[in-house]
Amino acid sequence: MDHFFTDIHRYLRYLEEAIILTLAEYGVPAGRIDGLTGVWLDYDTLKNPRKICALGVKSSRWVTMHGFAFNLNVDLSYFGHIVPCGIDDKAVTSLHLELGRPVTVEEVKQKVKKHLAALFEMNLIDTE
Repeated sequence: MDHFFTDIHRYLRYLEEAIILTLAEYGVPAGRIDGLTGVWLDYDTLKNPRKICALGVKSSRWVTMHGFAFNLNVDLSYFGHIVPCGIDDKAVTSLHLELGRPVTVEEVKQKVKKHLAALFEMNLIDTE
């Protein structure tokens, strides 16, 4: 029970950190922008900030639902029809666009799972 906590902000930061660490494995520097939840590229200079991962978490009685949307091989043209996350002055990107090549969901999933397990100090059990 010692590994459980009831700090939703800490939970969100751990989710962000798992994506940041995953992106680092691809050589893509990522981080946070104060006041904006999610994972961003060009977060430090803000010359061309781009969101690569959005978080949408609901918590009720300390049970969380939903999670994050990590843009991997996304057709970004659809974002031109909405205001993503209510932020109209920053762009959206994908790992595919940043790397210049597609990535497999399974490959990225394994990396994210590894980082989530380390950050949350948990052992994942493969049920397949």
